[in-house]
Amino acid sequence: MPGNTDFPSTLARARKPPARPATVWHGRTSPLRAWSLASLAHVCFALISLPLFASVELRQADGSVLTLPGPAKSLITLAPHLTELVFAAGAGDRIVATVEFSDFPAPAAGIPRVGDAFRLDLERILTLKPDLVIAWQSGNPRAAVAFLESLGIPAWTVEIRHPEDIATVLEAIGLASGSTRSAQESAEKTRKRVRELTALYTGLPAVTYFYQVAENPLYTINGDHLISRSLTLCGARNIFNDAAGLAPMVSRESVLAANPQALLAPAGPPQSDPLLAWRDWPAMQAVKSGALFLLPPDEISRATPRLFDAVAKGCELLHRIRTRSPHE
Repeated sequence: MPGNTDFPSTLARARKPPARPATVWHGRTSPLRAWSLASLAHVCFALISLPLFASVELRQADGSVLTLPGPAKSLITLAPHLTELVFAAGAGDRIVATVEFSDFPAPAAGIPRVGDAFRLDLERILTLKPDLVIAWQSGNPRAAVAFLESLGIPAWTVEIRHPEDIATVLEAIGLASGSTRSAQESAEKTRKRVRELTALYTGLPAVTYFYQVAENPLYTINGDHLISRSLTLCGARNIFNDAAGLAPMVSRESVLAANPQALLAPAGPPQSDPLLAWRDWPAMQAVKSGALFLLPPDEISRATPRLFDAVAKGCELLHRIRTRSPHE
């Protein structure tokens, strides 16, 4: 075409189909657009309505399951070791109240109290309206826990009987509080310590011991107690392994008759030595060899990761008996 210097553009415009006239609905949105907006609104509403977390299932000490709608934002712990476990699982900031003697880690000392493990201030607990109460099956009054449940306060009852249970409970606390990553890390460290203790003493001769809980009257623990099961990791054998009851009262004569290789007791400054009276029986194996050992009371008595610090110390002390010469 003469005089046309933009022939390709002109041809393209010639071939371009005419634009469709806009559909006008006299000021109203078209049916198609209205349907799309309505669908989008339903989707948005459905997403907003979805819970941020899925429901949480917690295995109770009696085997039943407690279901929470989601991780608890506020917790009350009813025993010092439960407080320590929650901190170890990375959820200490969720605790709104606890009981007396909850003193580890340091921030636990500043948490408001609701009585002690055996005498609970139920009115105070109800006032706080926690998302979850973590209870101690063998320590807290069952009637008190049942009363809280009857008033709609979710109560999760925990009992730790084996060293491996500590890691399992840590993971469950992580689920209950939403601190799963911290809880998993703490649980794995705990399992590692169990494996290390077991490997270190595997195949070595057993060492017999008497564990003194109280001096007068004389109380001990049986083989089903967590402390006994933990010391078993290093080949230690409780002389009252088969006694009835977790913490039976025994006679001094029965201890002398069993003649253990070591005596153990939980004690530390400023307490006096609770094993001192046994030195009146110098013929006992433990007294003759000087195997009267004190273990840090909080660490050995609480079902937390710190238990393994005390167990490791106890295992090391008991192992000395294996390595002594018969004439020492």
